[in-house]
Amino acid sequence: MMKAMLTQPMAGKTDEEIIATREKAIKALQEKGYEIVNTLFTDEWYSQEKMQERGVVQIPLCFLAKSLENMSLCHAAYFCKGWENARGCRIEHDAAVAYGLDVIYEE
Repeated sequence: MMKAMLTQPMAGKTDEEIIATREKAIKALQEKGYEIVNTLFTDEWYSQEKMQERGVVQIPLCFLAKSLENMSLCHAAYFCKGWENARGCRIEHDAAVAYGLDVIYEE
């Protein structure tokens, strides 16, 4: 089965907005036959406290690194509206293009 990840801007968004956007994107990808690779890291390992314990200084960069690692499992990347205004999404976009993933944009 083909796998895809989604990337979405989160800064300034409520949890409800993030979840709603995510659910819409997941539905669109599943309708195209993709299995979704998780890029929303919410387990304790990625909590603020645990990251500080591990000495992580640039927490957003840690999340980006994990997203790029998970991108290696994917055939496609889905970019939610506003991706071009978020630095992490822009980097993920550049990587997806450079490494030949199918790039899908939210309609």
